[in-house]
Amino acid sequence: MRRKITVFLIIAVCYLLQSTVFQALSFASISPNLMLVVVSAFGFMRGKKEGLWIGFFTGLLLDIFTGSILGFYALLYMYVGYFNGFFRKMFYPEDIKLPMLLIAVSDFSCSLIIYFLLFLFRGKFDILYYLLNIMIPELVYTMVVTIFLYFIILKINQKLETIEKRSAVKFV
Repeated sequence: MRRKITVFLIIAVCYLLQSTVFQALSFASISPNLMLVVVSAFGFMRGKKEGLWIGFFTGLLLDIFTGSILGFYALLYMYVGYFNGFFRKMFYPEDIKLPMLLIAVSDFSCSLIIYFLLFLFRGKFDILYYLLNIMIPELVYTMVVTIFLYFIILKINQKLETIEKRSAVKFV
């Protein structure tokens, strides 16, 4: 129960930061995607199933408050969390290279999917403009913020795992 409440608080705080503080700190209308960092991080830290559920609820939150199509971001983030869950066995908390790579691939692939499904079908064919002015700057900004946010999420997750191990020992 403690983990669910903590994950909910992390998602809520990151959503509030993304929609308020980082909107004010945006460069050329580009802000980092904190929700994607949260979904990816929990995916490779906790596995496919938890990544899937966190991705679904995070995406649903985005759909309800900012999306135009209900369920689009829920499905997209659900896949991101599930995909990152495949790398749980390769994840080592001390090594930041894999998390940075996975978050970068997740952000870039989400941006591509958003372009193809939301812009290309509406007749906006200028992918080079979208790539250079939206996708790459958002990716860079997200990577800079990831360096700090990842370690915060990692420490919270490690603390929760320690508490869970201690409570499991008490019941045995």
